[in-house]
Amino acid sequence: MIQETVLTPEGHKKLLQELEVLRQKRKIISDRIEEAKELGDLSENAEYHEAKNDQAFTEGRIIEVESLLNNARVVNKSSKNHDIVQLGSTVIVSQNGKKLTYDIVGINEADPVDGKISNESPLGGMFLGKRKGDVVEVNTPKGLQAFKIEDIS
Repeated sequence: MIQETVLTPEGHKKLLQELEVLRQKRKIISDRIEEAKELGDLSENAEYHEAKNDQAFTEGRIIEVESLLNNARVVNKSSKNHDIVQLGSTVIVSQNGKKLTYDIVGINEADPVDGKISNESPLGGMFLGKRKGDVVEVNTPKGLQAFKIEDIS
């Protein structure tokens, strides 16, 4: 069974751009392979083997990105109910007096360093369905952490 990929519009656009770059790279690698073949004996041709490895990686990633896009459901942030946290929401929380901002995204877009947390992560999952003013407690490696939801957009 093929699993649905949930993406924000930004994540969808990013994957489309990556696919375009990969397709351009495919042509460049193909040219490198042809040039390497002209160098002679393929069994000891480092340029050829390197280009073939690059080709395998690139083709694999193209298949992966196409599959993600073909099975994607793009969440529309503008049509969201901003009263509750859901996929695509931006959540402003306070923790120990410090304000933090998180975007709740699908697992393929998660980048915690950039404030994008997956709806499937412990923290992201705990925010889902909560409202402004709710306090969410999450067990972390540092112990139980409390987050108060200040705003949702």
